[in-house]
Amino acid sequence: MELSLPDSRHTCTSSNYFTGITHTTNGLVMLQMRVVLAPLTRSRSYGNVPQPHAILYYSQRTSKGGLLISEATGVSDTAQGYPDTPGIWTKEQVEAWKPIVNAVHAKGGIFICQIWHVGRVSNSGYQPNGQAPVSSTDKPLTPQIRGNGIDVAQFTPPRRLRTDEIPQIVNDFRLAARNAMEAGFDGVEIHGAHGYLIEQFLKDEVNDRTDQYGGSLENRCRFALDIVEAVVNEIGADKVGIRFSPFSDYMESGDSKPKELGLYLANALNKYGILYCHMFEPREKIECPHSLVPMRKSFNGTFIATGGFDREEGNNAVAEGRANLIAFGRWFLANPDLPKRFELNAPLNKYNRDTFYTSDPVLGYTDYPFLDSSA
Repeated sequence: MELSLPDSRHTCTSSNYFTGITHTTNGLVMLQMRVVLAPLTRSRSYGNVPQPHAILYYSQRTSKGGLLISEATGVSDTAQGYPDTPGIWTKEQVEAWKPIVNAVHAKGGIFICQIWHVGRVSNSGYQPNGQAPVSSTDKPLTPQIRGNGIDVAQFTPPRRLRTDEIPQIVNDFRLAARNAMEAGFDGVEIHGAHGYLIEQFLKDEVNDRTDQYGGSLENRCRFALDIVEAVVNEIGADKVGIRFSPFSDYMESGDSKPKELGLYLANALNKYGILYCHMFEPREKIECPHSLVPMRKSFNGTFIATGGFDREEGNNAVAEGRANLIAFGRWFLANPDLPKRFELNAPLNKYNRDTFYTSDPVLGYTDYPFLDSSA
């Protein structure tokens, strides 16, 4: 099965920019709406194994022809840094993902697995044998308030990866992509955003290396592009996306020239012909609503934007050609039938931050109401 998404060659003629954009013709699986479920960490995969309650969670948020991106999923036993986040490096994890993927496909959805490595955003308690987390650097992170606004995350000072160790991390991503296909996913999204390992190489406020993976812009992007190449070679370019956040400084990962970084990456990705590029736009769009436009214009494939959009902002971004698709996180979390609500311009459920990352398999997870109880 070949997967195809709308790019600059596909225009939307509907008055509602969230439906009816493409038609299935020559066997391609085409997206039928521009609303995407953004990857959302939910911390309900006990022991790093996806659980049966995720079947209902993802199927609730599936519409025919809709694209879902899974929560961030670890590529190895050194990739973890949060409680109960799923992995895809063991046979048990692959098998546990299969019924979840099947449920999404049964409702006509397209399911992408986001694969990640947290790098230094971890501590020895999450690492095998209590070892230090690995990173591009040995600079430690300062403690951070967790998403619940109460707990404080403590980070073990990282160990700088040796140059000869980097190919093994690249290989972990390649194997995770292979495992994702074995689990039945339609493709993978490489997580290169939000201060995690790939971004720890990309951003000059973190990367202080002096080898071929540090220093110049080209060198700092080498690790990300090595992973893209390995994953493309393993599963095919038409099944690969990647997420970047050049303008963010999450987890102390800022860059002195974010626009140049984003442009370099957008152009470099064209060599590989991947399915899509997913970029996070700063939420302060009042001041910089067009920050991603140069990257959108430079990248030849499907461009997904995310970052606090509402219905009107998403419609405007698509209508103005600033993105092909819009990914929604918190609003999709709280409104499992978000595409329908957008289509009808119906009111939205409010999300509850207190239950974003709790371990309850129902509360704040599968108990948000639909527009009608028969859904």
